[in-house]
Amino acid sequence: EISACLVGSEMCIRDRRLTWQTNMGTAEIRAFFTKKHELNVSTYQMCILLLFNSAPQMSYKEILSATGIPIPDLKRNLLTLSSPKYKILVRSKNEQEKDIPEDDVFKFNDKFRSKLFRVKILGVVQKETVKQRTVTQQKIDEDRKHQIEAAIVRVMKARKKMEHSNLIAEVTKQLQSRFRPNPIIIKKRIESLIEREYLERSKTDRKMYQYLA
Repeated sequence: EISACLVGSEMCIRDRRLTWQTNMGTAEIRAFFTKKHELNVSTYQMCILLLFNSAPQMSYKEILSATGIPIPDLKRNLLTLSSPKYKILVRSKNEQEKDIPEDDVFKFNDKFRSKLFRVKILGVVQKETVKQRTVTQQKIDEDRKHQIEAAIVRVMKARKKMEHSNLIAEVTKQLQSRFRPNPIIIKKRIESLIEREYLERSKTDRKMYQYLA
């Protein structure tokens, strides 16, 4: 069900690279206890809770295998869902323990109660770590590099010959609806295309580029 939604979203996007940050999403699900409640949860919590539609209880290992959630994130979310504050899930081990042993078992708490219809489960939506930000930026930079090169080739294929500053301006104009490319990066991509023999410099004017068919 979730996979189908992701595929549908990807099909709506053209010329973009979409990276799902599953640890930062939220969802609303309807849960039936003694009364019906709407739970506002993280994406990971949603994936965990949906497993209990088909089984009243699951072991930690089964949840890990079924969801593929990274272990630190899985443990953090299971601790929240089974904490005394919420108790959406009930642990076979002591709920006060701050770690989850591999033989722990979780049961859906159908006796959960709250005065509120909408219950917000707090404490698990994380900010991107420095490492995650670095990886994300690297992916963005790599994707933009290809977009810049594609724009350069499109322009030069149409014009055949173009002066450096005009090429920079035209490439910037083509890409500005997506992002504003740095002229230094455009220059580096031009150099790369020259090395790979897509373009060449004019022998009479070093600021003039020619397209190589």
